[in-house]
Amino acid sequence: MPLLVDLIKLQTESLDLSGELPVAELDLGGDDTVVHLVHPLEYELTATNLEDALLVQGELRLPLDCECVRCLTPFMLVVEVPEFAVHLPLAGEDAVPVVGDCVDLTPFLREDILLTLPQHPLCKPDCRGLSQFAAGGASGQTSQTNAGASAWAALNKLKLKD
Repeated sequence: MPLLVDLIKLQTESLDLSGELPVAELDLGGDDTVVHLVHPLEYELTATNLEDALLVQGELRLPLDCECVRCLTPFMLVVEVPEFAVHLPLAGEDAVPVVGDCVDLTPFLREDILLTLPQHPLCKPDCRGLSQFAAGGASGQTSQTNAGASAWAALNKLKLKD
């Protein structure tokens, strides 16, 4: 069920909206190999009627089941939009569709959530990848460091014309 704002109720006072929206309702696309969308979107919003527009402000939270792209460890990540805000014109050329005195907020929630989804989730910022599971741990780190150093050494040898 989409997240709808009833414009009739909104004429007299601001509306507080809070709850959960099933992730399937957001239509965020197929399941990624490292980001799994299984938990509902949690929202706390306030909708305010402006003269010819609707202002919606609040917070969004979406827990994600992820796998680290470096070490493949499963972990949970919560993406948040702490200052969600959208101004929706109700009249004019850019007016949002009104169906049965209601405005559907779902497409606007979807847009902001898509912008916060991680492309390459890491279990921790300093994750060393699968090499951390190698015997002793240090040998994997050394080989990564040496590989990085040789790549920079090769780049330093380039002679570029001005």
